This record gives sequence, structure tokens and C-alpha cells, in this order.
Amino acid sequence: MSRNAKINTLLLLLVAALAVLPLALGMGDGKEEPFAGADAQAETAITELKPDYEPWFSPLYEPPSGEIESALFALQAALGAGVLAYYFGVRKGRRQGAAAAAADAAAADAASDTGAARTAVAGAPAPAAPEA
Repeated sequence: MSRNAKINTLLLLLVAALAVLPLALGMGDGKEEPFAGADAQAETAITELKPDYEPWFSPLYEPPSGEIESALFALQAALGAGVLAYYFGVRKGRRQGAAAAAADAAAADAASDTGAARTAVAGAPAPAAPEA
């Protein structure tokens, strides 16, 4: 197994552990909403500490249900992942293109050097440099 395959396998196992361990260890037991988001937990904490707190602003758009809110959040995450994947793909493509161009240039230089050496070895005069 190559080094990259080992690293990828290790990362996959870590992600799986992050998803399964909270459920297996019962970290959400005893709570009304065991895995509520940070916004909901902050709102609960604020209303417990200061019941007369007034928010600074209201949301621009309030989805009609929690399912739609979750779907919009998933869409936002997917779009962000797509943008990042595109960026890293373009970056890798440019790097590979530059490496291929450098290899082609080196091969062309080596071919032209080899051709000049062959003509000199065969007894033919080497091509003259153009005069300025």
C-alpha cells in the first residue's frame, strides 16, 4: 500500500470515528435535542441567562420548516465544496500542465542536442550560427 493510500485510509477512519463516537458514547443522552446546532444552543443559553434579551436584528429569510432550512444548509455546503473542488482541480491541472510543458521542452532540447552531435560525429559540418 502506498503512502498516500495509507494517509487516505487513516483520514477516512478518523472521519468515520468522528461520526460514530458521539452516537456510540451516548453524548446526547438526557437532552431534549441531543445534537442541536450551535445557534439553537446559544439561543437557549441566552434566554436562560437573560430572559429579556432583544436580538439586534431579524433574519432576512426565515424558512417555513426545519426541513427546508436543513436543505438550504446542505445546498450551501455542496456549493462551497464544489467551489473548493474546482479551485483545487484547476490548481492541480495547471501544475501538471506546467510539468508536462517542462518535460516536452527538455525532450525537445535533448533531441536537438542529440541531432547536432550526430551530424558532428558523422563528419558533416555543424550548422553555422546565424550572423546578426
